[in-house]
Amino acid sequence: MLLSNYTLKVVLPDCNHSATTVNAVAELSDDISAVLPYLNGELKGARYDPRTPSLIFQREGHRIILQPRQAAITKLEDEAEAKRVMEWLVETVNHTWERRNEIEPDYQATRQPTMLEVYRLLPGNNCRACGEVTCLAFAAKLAREEIDLDACTPLFNEENAVARGKLLDLISSSNRSLRV
Repeated sequence: MLLSNYTLKVVLPDCNHSATTVNAVAELSDDISAVLPYLNGELKGARYDPRTPSLIFQREGHRIILQPRQAAITKLEDEAEAKRVMEWLVETVNHTWERRNEIEPDYQATRQPTMLEVYRLLPGNNCRACGEVTCLAFAAKLAREEIDLDACTPLFNEENAVARGKLLDLISSSNRSLRV
């Protein structure tokens, strides 16, 4: 067993104190640095940074950020859901660690596209078809993986085929799970 325990703290999102969801931060009892490359090899769409080290991935609408002695989880309903996600996370970390001899670790760093990289490839007509006020707002959410690419319906018009291809390449090169 690599991870034995954690201390959980539930907080409101820093930027929106009227939010209907909460975030959680767990201080981990053990350093999990060694398992991060194995989790990176196992979890689809994970982004690994060996310099920090950290691993970021999505699960059931939650963004989970793992660092050596800390885990952060976003978009939770309440403390009970935070505990359920953390129990899954402890089980996943420990199960992955136990199976590390069967898993090919992935030490390759991946990066998230920036909002401006995404924005430059969007149609830029601020049509609001995606539900956002501007293409810049959509780009910010897409870069943070908070919205699906197919929400931008003009991007799927024939005249935007080249930009769409470049955007799909940009997103897939960041090792994200494509939700199109």
